[in-house]
Amino acid sequence: MDHSTINTIKNFKVADHFIRYVQIDTQSDASSATFPSTSKQLNLSKLLVEELLAIGIKDAQLDENGYVYGTIPSNTDKNVPVICFCSHVDTSPDCSGQDVKPVIHHNYQGQDLVLPDDNSVVIRYNEHKDLAEQIGNDIITASGTTLLGADDKAGVAEIMEAARLLIANPQIKHGDIKILFTPDEEIGRGVDFVNLKHLGAQFAYTMDGEKAGTIEDETFSADAAKVTIHGVSVHPGFAKNKMQSAIKIAAKIIETLPADRLSPESTSGKQGFVHPTNVSGTVEKATIDFIVRDHLTSNLQQHEAELEKIVQEVVSQYPGCTYTFDTKEQYRNMKEILDQYPQIMEIGLEAIGRAGMKAEKRSIRGGTDGSRLSFMGLPCPNVFAGGHAFHGKMEWVSIQDMEKAVKTILHIAALWEEKSN
Repeated sequence: MDHSTINTIKNFKVADHFIRYVQIDTQSDASSATFPSTSKQLNLSKLLVEELLAIGIKDAQLDENGYVYGTIPSNTDKNVPVICFCSHVDTSPDCSGQDVKPVIHHNYQGQDLVLPDDNSVVIRYNEHKDLAEQIGNDIITASGTTLLGADDKAGVAEIMEAARLLIANPQIKHGDIKILFTPDEEIGRGVDFVNLKHLGAQFAYTMDGEKAGTIEDETFSADAAKVTIHGVSVHPGFAKNKMQSAIKIAAKIIETLPADRLSPESTSGKQGFVHPTNVSGTVEKATIDFIVRDHLTSNLQQHEAELEKIVQEVVSQYPGCTYTFDTKEQYRNMKEILDQYPQIMEIGLEAIGRAGMKAEKRSIRGGTDGSRLSFMGLPCPNVFAGGHAFHGKMEWVSIQDMEKAVKTILHIAALWEEKSN
């Protein structure tokens, strides 16, 4: 089957997969000490193994850490690098993923989408610029009370459908193709226990991007910072000139952060930021969790130094109080690795073009499993999955864009075989 024939495939089942998967609650939990962080993620992972076995992927399995592995065996005599397609099963803790009710808006014509279970939730045409490219398409949303789960169940559905089509169409020549579904990506633990030796892939693609036609080879580099403030606790009835509340000190630190720069609200493009994500505590002790982000890894230390200076200056106003400042590496910009393997991106861009789209290389103001996988020895850019407005009630995806993603996977698989000896 040549590349033009791939584009003639019809009767996609990707929407059926997607609608089935989003109704399974797989929200991860950053406060959990277990792995996966929530056992309910395994409900989807077990189903995926059953479906992979049913389409003929004989080695499909769920391991003890909640990872799903599978292999689509090579059907060519060529020596083709082993590639992997990867997506995550969990949804964001930022918005409920329980009892998701997917709604299909057929033949979209540019109208605002009022979600049925909460009419105050409106996906407005003039606020979601990518809706302009969806005229005539079929858009899936949630019902207004939950997120949808396109991040990243769209990617999961696309990989599952591509696997089904590759098994059903042996005329599409390809090498060994590995499938990997991970838990806990949304809380930064997605590849903590992945077994890359067992996976056995040389290169990979996460299907976890946004707009159709895009592929991302650059992410933030990311650290976490934790500030712990030790205050002075005194009975409030006798606290005059004695109490020094760690809670109020934490609030002052946050209030002192620059508002016109170095924050998510005031930055774009390649600009980095420092962002408080959680505050907790008592009068005696309070903690602030921060994420620190920049596309240049070397800038992280600078941002952290500025943050600690703010903490130091605020705490110094309270004699008797102390603080600790701890940082932890989370992930690094995958471009540092991917630039060493240009063929991965070249094939990704060409596959998108062959699937009938104008390919666009982008940077992510965030990270994916591919960020850490790249530094673990599995170079891994991020391909579009088609979802938009992630982590909230206005999340949406079009069926046609998911179908384009499936075609892109098929073209990537075929191109690696075509360009091998």
